[in-house]
Amino acid sequence: MMSTGGLITRTAALLPGAETPPVTTPRTPAQEAAERELSKPVYHENDPSLVDRALRAFFDWLDDLFGAASAATPGGAVGLVAVLLVVVLAVAALWWRLGSPRRTAASANALFDDGVRSAADHRTAAEAHAAAGRWTQAVQERMRAVVRSLEERTLLDPRPGRTADEAAAEAALSLPDHAADLRAAARTFDDVTYGGRTAGPDAYARLRTLDLALDRTKPLLTGPTA
Repeated sequence: MMSTGGLITRTAALLPGAETPPVTTPRTPAQEAAERELSKPVYHENDPSLVDRALRAFFDWLDDLFGAASAATPGGAVGLVAVLLVVVLAVAALWWRLGSPRRTAASANALFDDGVRSAADHRTAAEAHAAAGRWTQAVQERMRAVVRSLEERTLLDPRPGRTADEAAAEAALSLPDHAADLRAAARTFDDVTYGGRTAGPDAYARLRTLDLALDRTKPLLTGPTA
């Protein structure tokens, strides 16, 4: 009976109407076929661009960062905002109290902003700027030449940090006939250096004339009276 049944089963499998056994594909070829199929452009038309993915990653990083900071700050997110606000207010207060670092450095050495150079060096630099049409720099260098020349003649004592106004006021004591021109020269220097104004050939010509005139002027020397 068993042999007969087995024969019947094998015979039924060979009949035209019999069901076909399922086709199975090994795992590795099937995976490779799926990857080839999914790599086709039609499946990626709506994918985010590289920039979109980078921005999403950046904002995810920010979210994680602020999340960690909020967790470590008493009061959570509200406490973090309060701490940041205090820091901003402290920086603003220091800025208002101390001023810009650039402005502080400039005021500490108002007239001479580099190493010690002679009056002749400043005059040479001034003439070079003037020849190139850089009148603001020419005026600055000529004013420095005026003051350095007075220091070299011992009419002014070399003093770091002296402003143009201070130099003009001190020089006027021994050069009273040029007091007004010295004050005007100092004002021009301040205007182009700190006031944001631009100089022209006329301003430079006046400073050059003053420099040459002072070099020929005999100072008024005062001393203790008997």
